[in-house]
Amino acid sequence: MKKYALIVYWSDEDAVWIAEAPDLEPCAAHGSTPEQAVAELGVAMDLWLEVARETGQPVPDARYQPHTEAAE
Repeated sequence: MKKYALIVYWSDEDAVWIAEAPDLEPCAAHGSTPEQAVAELGVAMDLWLEVARETGQPVPDARYQPHTEAAE
């Protein structure tokens, strides 16, 4: 299975944690904790990929990779 990057952030507007998989646009989920949002995103990603395969849609390559920089 391809390893897709995840983005997790707090939404003041919705008052929940949001988790997104930017390679699988649109694929996002939310939860009351970061861990819950990521768990829900895992379910959403599985369904996204299943539907893409069933309908013959292309499954994108993982494009986004973690990037870190040292603080000075």
